[in-house]
Amino acid sequence: MTGLRLIVGLGNPGAEHAKTRHNAGFRFVDTLAAREGVRFGLESRLFGETAKVVIAGQPIWLLRPSTYMNLSGKSVAAALRYWKIEPEQALLAHDELDLAPGTARLKFDGGHGGQNGLRDTIAHLGHGRFHRLRIGIGHPGHKDRVTGWVLGKPGKDDEILIGRAIDDALDVLPLAVQGDFMEAMKRLHTARE
Repeated sequence: MTGLRLIVGLGNPGAEHAKTRHNAGFRFVDTLAAREGVRFGLESRLFGETAKVVIAGQPIWLLRPSTYMNLSGKSVAAALRYWKIEPEQALLAHDELDLAPGTARLKFDGGHGGQNGLRDTIAHLGHGRFHRLRIGIGHPGHKDRVTGWVLGKPGKDDEILIGRAIDDALDVLPLAVQGDFMEAMKRLHTARE
């Protein structure tokens, strides 16, 4: 399997959303960009902000859609077309209700699991054959409370755990970039168990 050429962080733009659980994907690419010393710049043709990093010797595009979560697919599809990247070479980082804070999981293909950024991306591409980095944010316990939960800010402990999961995912990212997803998964999925 080919490695990665594009990493997309899913989230909502704007200061009011910056620290919310729903923006775990933005937090992932922001942390990566900060580690690599690069800044995002607006790319209106791609309906988002972009940056470029080199990981494991490979140039990788980073994308933060500025379309709001529910319309993320418009930005993802535009970037894939513009940079001539196959969906299989893309990793979408997003918040995941079904995983506890402190947990991150890599996955390839599948449905959207109720995540609206994934839902819109799958609608635009016509399939789900791309990589996902699922960053656990925990579940509020009842589906009626989900919206307020994802759009709310995590408590101090959860904030630390989410940051730790992002660090764990960044540690295995070079393996994923090189196309060694099985080893990346193995290491990530056994981190801190």
